[in-house]
Amino acid sequence: MKVHDSRRFTGINIALDRPGAVIEVELEGDAADDAIRVWREQARRILDAVGWADQQTCSRKVEGGIMLALSAPPDTLYAATEVNDWAWDAANAVLSGGDAPPLNEAADRLSRTIASESNPRLRALAVTAAEHEVAFLHGEDAVTVGLGCGSKTWPEDDLPNAGMIDWSSVHDVPVGLVTGTNGKSTTVRLTAAIAKAAGRCPGLCSSDWVRVGDEILEAGDFSGPGGARAALRDHRTEIALIEVARGGLMRRGLAVSRADAALITNITADHLGDFGFHDVAALADAKFVVARAVACGQLLLNADDAILAARGPALDRAVIWFGLGPESDPAASSFIADDHFVALENGRRQAVLPVADFPLGMAGRARHNLANGVAAIALARALGLPLSACAEGLAGFDSGPSNNPGRGNLFDIGGVTVLVDYAHNPHGVEAILDTAQSLPAARRAVLLGQAGDRRDEDIRAMTRVVWRFRPDLIVVKEMESELRGRSLGEVPRLITDELARLGVPSEIVRQAPTELDAVRQVFDWARPGDLLLLLVHAQRAEVLDLMSMAEQNGATGVDFISGRMRTRT
Repeated sequence: MKVHDSRRFTGINIALDRPGAVIEVELEGDAADDAIRVWREQARRILDAVGWADQQTCSRKVEGGIMLALSAPPDTLYAATEVNDWAWDAANAVLSGGDAPPLNEAADRLSRTIASESNPRLRALAVTAAEHEVAFLHGEDAVTVGLGCGSKTWPEDDLPNAGMIDWSSVHDVPVGLVTGTNGKSTTVRLTAAIAKAAGRCPGLCSSDWVRVGDEILEAGDFSGPGGARAALRDHRTEIALIEVARGGLMRRGLAVSRADAALITNITADHLGDFGFHDVAALADAKFVVARAVACGQLLLNADDAILAARGPALDRAVIWFGLGPESDPAASSFIADDHFVALENGRRQAVLPVADFPLGMAGRARHNLANGVAAIALARALGLPLSACAEGLAGFDSGPSNNPGRGNLFDIGGVTVLVDYAHNPHGVEAILDTAQSLPAARRAVLLGQAGDRRDEDIRAMTRVVWRFRPDLIVVKEMESELRGRSLGEVPRLITDELARLGVPSEIVRQAPTELDAVRQVFDWARPGDLLLLLVHAQRAEVLDLMSMAEQNGATGVDFISGRMRTRT
């Protein structure tokens, strides 16, 4: 029985509705029930012994193991992991045929650990914030009450007495959470554009940056709770749009315990095998954690997604639906009809914007971005933003790399059409391939690669999706920075093996040692009238910069890239 991980949960999570600690244990056979029972017994013993009798325990079976979680006060989460470690060690001793270790010495040691970490003022602020019905944020060595322009933040080691705070000046701002497999970042950014059109300053976090208004506070993947707190603490933020990715959700939980709206874009296969989740049903369980933050808010689901459409009606709450067509759900809040984005207002259809006026939709060709636009309207309306702002925000959204990097960025480089996208799972790749297929082209080429933390079958499945597109050239790229436990060359071998199994002619398959070298190869091959689909991940910023410079070179753009890349190599 191997312990895979022991960590803290700082917010609402897959196991608990409050902070705590979790252990993931690998188990073989049918030992899970006994392991859970004995762990609960030992966890209860140690919790009572250290004065945490009011804390909860929770367990969850996953494929190949179990998750064992216990709640804890928000100021002692590191100590909570040690308490949970002891409970599992004690349970393991019993399960191995021995006796549980003595309690007194462990209780004394852990009580000292708890006391050394304890911060009574932090706990008092959490309790008082709840009494005043405002948010409480804890992380990055800081404590915050309220949100955005209504927030107050202090260093964790220099907190005020809760009774000395002017709570009348503390308030929250509207918060929308966005999760799902694909479309999260774009939906967040579109909704932020709508908020800006409505005269509100949006604070948002995504897999590319934390941004408030037009200022990027920090670049990088900030789709976890740390990025959310950065946006939520900024005093300029008047409305918050928070991307909630699977990784941050499973490692730490949600940044907020309460939100006004939560939207799930879709549930498809991606990152399967992580955290014991080996199928999309388990992945859906993780995504639906956001629903617990909107007990008094609105839950928005995509009626076009089979899993969401099946789960939504079974929930013990009302759901707001959205989808590409009115046939998705007769009560959908937003959809597309008669080549317009449409919203349902008081039972009546209101045209919001012609599809042709939505730049990201590529004149209706990019159906996945039409879906993102429909989702953004639904979320904006749930957050109280007007339809007029929805129209202005969608129509004015710049689809270029500076505003939405790596999400359907289209370039004309010397007569060669180039589509750059971050798609990295079968569903996302299929969506961007559909868009690419709708664009006129004499020949088509695709860059293909994958990070090493995907299962073999998932990598092969994405390869099969690409071949259904029947490209004239496939360049299989290596991404050394994305090996994630695999050996160099392993992922390209999986892809080329699957291409050979599919009967793809070897002469149209090339290999490249890096993403940038793959770009050079497709441009060496390209001629005016061709379409290049660049699925880029590891060196996305460099590729986008290169495309922008090449586009400025006009008719000589292709030669510019080939020459520049040859100089680099």
